[in-house]
Formats: sequence, structure tokens, C-alpha cells
Amino acid sequence: MADIDLTNRTDRILPPSVRSYRVNSGDGITGLKLRTHTSIPPGVGEVAVAVHAVSLSFRDLLVLRGQYVLPVKPDVVPVSEGAGQVIAVGPGVQLVRPGDRVTAALFPHWLDGPLEPSYLPQLGGSLDGMLTEIALLPEQALVPVPEHLSYAEAATLPCAAVTAWNALTGDGPGIQPGHTVLATGSGGVSLFAVQLAKLLGAKVIATTGQVEKEQRLRDLGADEVVNYRAVPDWHAAVRDITGGRGVDRVVDTAGMLEQSLKSLAVNGHVAFVGSLSGECPPVDPRLLFGVAATVRALAVGSHAQFVKLNEVITAHQLRPVTGRAFPFEQAGAAFRHYESASPFGKVIIEVR
Repeated sequence: MADIDLTNRTDRILPPSVRSYRVNSGDGITGLKLRTHTSIPPGVGEVAVAVHAVSLSFRDLLVLRGQYVLPVKPDVVPVSEGAGQVIAVGPGVQLVRPGDRVTAALFPHWLDGPLEPSYLPQLGGSLDGMLTEIALLPEQALVPVPEHLSYAEAATLPCAAVTAWNALTGDGPGIQPGHTVLATGSGGVSLFAVQLAKLLGAKVIATTGQVEKEQRLRDLGADEVVNYRAVPDWHAAVRDITGGRGVDRVVDTAGMLEQSLKSLAVNGHVAFVGSLSGECPPVDPRLLFGVAATVRALAVGSHAQFVKLNEVITAHQLRPVTGRAFPFEQAGAAFRHYESASPFGKVIIEVR
């Protein structure tokens, strides 16, 4: 659905009914149910957003599988990443107006600074998410969509892009020009890590297990690509590429901490995003001491980090990598494709 010109409207323009997907954590993809319910107007400090597109992340699969580490409420509206247009605002809303194009931070209450327990409520988990025609969101969660991005492109940012930005910049000085960054795999976070690390002036090494993805990673900015199926001891190849020094930072999205640590330079940093297999093999502490390594587990990022990321995306006209798009009515098929097809680029569900 095209944007509606709402720039001079402050009244509430809501349809009588809304369709939303619901699921209980652990019920899997087959547990997704599309339901119709009466529209609810936004309350104090709330904003009604007509969702145009959502993007799937591995986190969303974990919610459906019952494996997500944070609480998930029963009968939740799933999916944390989405973008749309403000169509109505509740009392007291001052930062947005009808007609604005917006996305939303995954942790709506985490505005800035370190993560605190009170900031843990998250979209598509303990709070309803974005797989709906109209999302009611707190005003402080919203982030403007960069003008050059489509809704589908903007929908890829809240989880994958913010996580990659946090991995590269969320610890003091972060990545500096001349540093070397290793991004493991070719999932959404890794693709953003390649693009953003290059923009920050780093040399970028990427890994993949698929030959057909090697050139595509180079096209995104990777200076070197290591195929971990052809070279199982890929950390040794990384050290060879760096002349034995190792990399300054690893963005580890696969849970291969032992090899990530073996790839590090002295005083190197591992940004640990998670484990695709759900397993985390034990790590010899001597590997940590051997290079004085820092390992930091990530929880996406704050609203302030999202805003800074958008400034960089806008300044460099960065375009996210999107893959196959599915209509709203085929959300289950989109999840199955994401789970089994090893897509290059974010899987999109077009909502309106």
C-alpha cells in the first residue's frame, strides 16, 4: 500500500479491524495463526504505525522454537523488525506525527547507556511485535526511516543492523581506520558487519561455507573471504592473511568462540552475537589469556545506537541487502524459506 498523505492530520485514522499473526513460543512455524481483531486506538504516549514490511531474524526463529533466552508472552505477535507509516498518535505524543516513516527499536525502553534489567522488554517477545497490519508502539521506541531507503530495506535495521553496529562500535573507541575485522558467516548481522566495518575504514575478512557467496561478500566490501568448508581450520587462514598478527575484532554469529579467539590479535575483541546451532562448545580459558582477549555478548543495542547508525547509513547512502519477499498471507512460507534456504540477504514479508 502506498503512503497516505497524513502530514496535516492529527486525528485518528484507523480501520475498524486489523489482521495480526499470533504464536505461542515453542509452537514452531506451524503455530503461526493469522487473526482479525478490532482496532485499538493509541493510548497516552503511543503511536499507531501501519506496518509496510517486516524482516526476519534468527531471533524470531528462536522465539518460535521456544529457545529464546528472554521471556516471551503467550499468544505474542512475533517479529522484532519492521517499518511503516505513522497513521495516528495518542495523547501527549510530540516526537512524531501522522505521515512519518518510522522503524522501532527492538528494546523500546533502552534509550541509551548500558543495558539494565528494566530495559529488557522486547518487541516480538515479552511485547507484541511487528507481524501485524497496525502496530501500537511507544513514542520513544520510534526511529525515522532514512529517506533513501524503502520500507523493506528499513525493516532490516532494528535487529540485524543495530547488532552489527553495536558489535563494531559499542565498546569505547570501537573500530578505527586500519583495524582488521573478521565477520563470520553470511547472515543478516554478518552482512551488515561487512558493510559497516568497511565504512569505518577497516580491512574486512569474511567467512562463508558456500562458494557462490564468496564474490557477493567481496562485492559488499570484504577484502578477503575464507571458505570454512574448504578450510576447516579457518582461523589459521585468517592468521595467514594478517601476516600472523590476527584480527582486531571478530563479529562471531556462529558460536565458534574457540576459532574466533585463535583468530585474534593481542588485546583483540570478540563481539559474540550467538550460536546458529544453539550449542556453545566449551572454551579453554588459556585462549583468552593467550591474547588478552575481550569477549562481549551482545543484546542488539540501544535507541541512541540506532539513531547514530541511521546517521551513518544516511551519510554513506548504504543500502541493506534484501533477499526474497513474501506477501503477508504467506508468513509461514517466509519463515520456512529463511530457516532452510540459507538466503543471502534479509527475508522480507510485505505487510501493506
